[in-house]
Amino acid sequence: MSRIHYTKPSITALEVGYATDAAANGWGEKCYAYISRFEAQFREHLGVSYAVATSSCTGAIHLGMAALGIGPGDEVILGDINWIASAAPITYVGARPVFVDVLADSWCLDPAAVEAAITPNTKAILAVHLYGNLCDLARLCEIGRRHGIPVIEDAAEAIGSVWHGRRAGSIGAFGTFSFHGTKTVTTGEGGMFVTQDEALYRRVLTLNNHGRSAAQTKQFWPDEIGFKYKISNIQAAIGCGQLERVDELIARKRAVFHAYQQAFADLGHLVSMNPEPAGTQNGYWMPTLIVAEDLQFDRALLLAKFAEAQIDGRVFFWPLSSLPMYADHTVNNPVAASLSPRGINLPSYHDLSDADIARVVDVVREVLLNCGRRVGHVAA
Repeated sequence: MSRIHYTKPSITALEVGYATDAAANGWGEKCYAYISRFEAQFREHLGVSYAVATSSCTGAIHLGMAALGIGPGDEVILGDINWIASAAPITYVGARPVFVDVLADSWCLDPAAVEAAITPNTKAILAVHLYGNLCDLARLCEIGRRHGIPVIEDAAEAIGSVWHGRRAGSIGAFGTFSFHGTKTVTTGEGGMFVTQDEALYRRVLTLNNHGRSAAQTKQFWPDEIGFKYKISNIQAAIGCGQLERVDELIARKRAVFHAYQQAFADLGHLVSMNPEPAGTQNGYWMPTLIVAEDLQFDRALLLAKFAEAQIDGRVFFWPLSSLPMYADHTVNNPVAASLSPRGINLPSYHDLSDADIARVVDVVREVLLNCGRRVGHVAA
């Protein structure tokens, strides 16, 4: 019985050919050729004016926050349910993350909680499009405009997600993406910073070049301490091939999600999955099940059953406020606390077969249909 991984990339002869060419010929005057091409392709795909390829999405967030001037004493608001990669760059610049609750249906930032958390020290709202689900960008951007606070989009997981005709990541002050090996589009490791703001773009270019301005005429003369989050030409070559196939890759992610959705349709309120509100498209990077609160769901048992069936299991993210490095953050985020133990990510990748999906579904159904009901809990 073959192992079902939770995710893996789709790499074809196209990507291998580009990477081979970059390795053989992408040096000297051609050392940035695939990087420039990758950035241009991504600008076109996203519909933005500026893009900077980076070594990770984390690095892209760090660069963007530093370029905005966020620093010590400042605060950045984000949802309590997220991977630490979203919160860590806030600490890198010396600011403090402020964790607020999320919405029960989208698992993304609750705009009302965001507004309640704004203080004179708030310098940004970080909207993370979790698992491909979209934040309520209309409300968040309106709050940002009213308070003079930029909205940043962490679209690491949102390739293929579209908010009312605009792609995720293209709407905020800046957006960031991940091309980790688990993502819909991959370069192995990698990221992208995007914006419509030319001044912000040029500031990021300087910071990402060890603080050396493009206008500097003295050779090897940095103007300030900067960073280096540059992607390699070989990685970018793989990305060029991936972007030529991006519509195919997104379509397959959506097809896998819909297969799961159909398989669990008869379970009614017992489970919910990634939402797709009217006017939007979900890229469905990670199909996710949330089990109803009135079930006595044992996630550890499901993970054990997955292991027996040679299926990789992946838990829903923990609340960031529950992690030891944020022990000094006092929060009251009941939705985030409730979602985490009831969530499970399902395997999802390009060549996952119908038989593979059926194996996953059979294990999930076996566990869920044997769950008891919580005493005294009224089902919705």
